[in-house]
Amino acid sequence: MSVSFQLQVKVNSEINQESPHHCGSVAVIGRPNVGKSTLVNALVGAKVSIVSNRPQTTRHRLLGIATVEGGQLLLVDTPGLHRGEGRFKASAMSRVMNRTARGAVEDVDAALMVVEAGRWDEEDALVFNVLRDGGIPVVLAVNKVDRLKDKGALLPFLAQVSEGRDFAAIHPVSALKRKGLDALVRDLLKLVPEAPPVYDEDEITDRSQRFLAGELVREQLMRQLGDELPYATTVEIERFAEDGELLRIGAVVWVEREGQKPIVIGKGGTRLREIGSKARQQMERLFGRKVFLETWVRVREGWSDDEAALKAFGYGEN
Repeated sequence: MSVSFQLQVKVNSEINQESPHHCGSVAVIGRPNVGKSTLVNALVGAKVSIVSNRPQTTRHRLLGIATVEGGQLLLVDTPGLHRGEGRFKASAMSRVMNRTARGAVEDVDAALMVVEAGRWDEEDALVFNVLRDGGIPVVLAVNKVDRLKDKGALLPFLAQVSEGRDFAAIHPVSALKRKGLDALVRDLLKLVPEAPPVYDEDEITDRSQRFLAGELVREQLMRQLGDELPYATTVEIERFAEDGELLRIGAVVWVEREGQKPIVIGKGGTRLREIGSKARQQMERLFGRKVFLETWVRVREGWSDDEAALKAFGYGEN
């Protein structure tokens, strides 16, 4: 069952109201940390995907529903496609995320490849090759143009990345500042079929509030912990109950080793309280109601390299 929120902000479009209505699915794909989730949120007009400045914040396939003038884009946000090196070595988690990203190009009408302005590396080439082999039209979004110090370098970079690559369109954008999105939407709509909307206008994702609650707690773990520890944590929602106008939510933060518990909890419980407080505020903003959130930290040895544990925590599910 899809989730409805009253937070829909339509992306403006110059499509003539007399033109046919277009609706279809678009896989949003790219290497880690290029701003895919930020772009999905900007196109949807509400926060459906968690974001942080750390790569591989997104671990699940998630649908963002962008209802725009003249159509509806079903945006499939994906984990960053990577080579499984360094921090993202070939663990079970790494394999699951790559399978999720690669699987997103199946049964979609088009793909939106996201790269960072001024940077194209081997992982970007890997992403392009996956999309080329998928045989679907690809629009390139060159994100973070607002951070490009030498603006004169943009046109040569666009020429470089387009040489020998058949993109349906190329759009310099800033997802964070919501710049260049109208033209991007128009070109994406051209690539999806003429069809009625699949979802109601106020629906922004097909994920449940329970799932989103867990993601909002994990977002704070990604933002507030050190360089390595966030990747050893996951979140499970044990309780999600309505009590009148109040939502009562119980969240378990799972870590991989006993020594990681005190780091997440902090001295006197201060860090865990801060994580819970920030997550609760985000939940109240997204769900439009008061939330009572309780959090605990537990240990499951080596969960991120355990296929059974990953399945139990919902990884790899569509």
